[in-house]
Amino acid sequence: MPVVNLTQQVLKTLSCPPDRKKVDYFDSSCKGLFLEVRVSGGRTYYLRFTDERGCNRQLKLGDARDISLGQAKQLADKNRNQIAMGQDPAANKAVHRQVPTVYDFIHNSYLPFVQGYKRSWKCDQGLLRKHIEPIWGKRYLDQITKADVIALMAKHRTTHAPGSCNRLLILMRYVFSCSLKWELPGINKNPTSGIPLMKEDNVKERYLSEEEAQRLYAQLNQSDNKMLKFIIPMLLLTGARKREVLDARWEDFDYERRLWRIHTTKLGKPRFVPMSDGVINLLATVPRYGCEWVFPNPKTLKPYVSIFHSWDSARRDAGLADVRIHDLRHSYASFLVNAGRTLYEVQRLLGHTQIKTTQRYAHLNHDTLLDASNAASIAVGNFFTPSASAASAGTVILPSLMMPPVSALPAALPA
Repeated sequence: MPVVNLTQQVLKTLSCPPDRKKVDYFDSSCKGLFLEVRVSGGRTYYLRFTDERGCNRQLKLGDARDISLGQAKQLADKNRNQIAMGQDPAANKAVHRQVPTVYDFIHNSYLPFVQGYKRSWKCDQGLLRKHIEPIWGKRYLDQITKADVIALMAKHRTTHAPGSCNRLLILMRYVFSCSLKWELPGINKNPTSGIPLMKEDNVKERYLSEEEAQRLYAQLNQSDNKMLKFIIPMLLLTGARKREVLDARWEDFDYERRLWRIHTTKLGKPRFVPMSDGVINLLATVPRYGCEWVFPNPKTLKPYVSIFHSWDSARRDAGLADVRIHDLRHSYASFLVNAGRTLYEVQRLLGHTQIKTTQRYAHLNHDTLLDASNAASIAVGNFFTPSASAASAGTVILPSLMMPPVSALPAALPA
């Protein structure tokens, strides 16, 4: 380990003997700095230092073809200062080398994790593949900034509705929160933090009236799909989701306790739905095909993959082309609320975890609101009813709610 005063002139004279692979030349004027000269002709600057455990270590500063001697000395001084302040530059470089790219984190960590519990993981996969990987896939996870997220959302908004933008932002927020929760090296912030969701003004609310429900049922009885007249009423009578009804099995219904056990819900957890008299009567009329499924395709004796075409024909023939299957769930909640049931009861029946979700479904029709408004009139009475003469004059006689004149008051209040 020869010690020399490294200068530009001295650098020209340094070489590696042919019987050795390399020689380290330490600089006498810059503590810890040395130049590694290899027999191949390559040269690299290093900094040797002692870490907090008392071990001798070295940090690569750069190739001599990329940095000058003066720059190497500046880097050596800067890193020695960091070491004196308790930082480990070598460890920081090692941490940065462990940070995965966005593509690697998605496919090696995130997707394998959500596949184990999230039913909609394929939706996540599609959104990430289409909107995130082409833009950020090759970048490292710690390189994504809040400005990057804002720019991506602004571009996404030009071609997508606010609801779609919010779904993408929520997904990105969850992906980055997973990297923080799992304590990935080099990840210390979530770039989506503090970015608000967009206001959704395109929420579609559609509810069936009783007359529309009857009109729809009449068309279901004429459908070529012989099971449709059982499937759609089951949706209306329970507020269940389409897939929950299509995948229902006879063994899931407990007639003694009057409970329907739905094995796998949207949240991935089983839930129980009370069996009303209407549900029991409906199930009693459903034909049995000798299989485990309640509403099977008669041709395959397996659950329907899709009932869209038969449903689409029935709703159009009923003059209800704008009604979606999921609107039947909305209508179920609307029927409950208009019948005087509480939001808590509706929440439990629909299987919502948040009351906020239930409030969107809790639609009150105009007749219900009008009845509520008239209830106030009944409570007040006829005080505000105009008299015949006043009505003809276009005025309203209000009840005397003012204080009596001073002359009518007693001279002195009783003690």
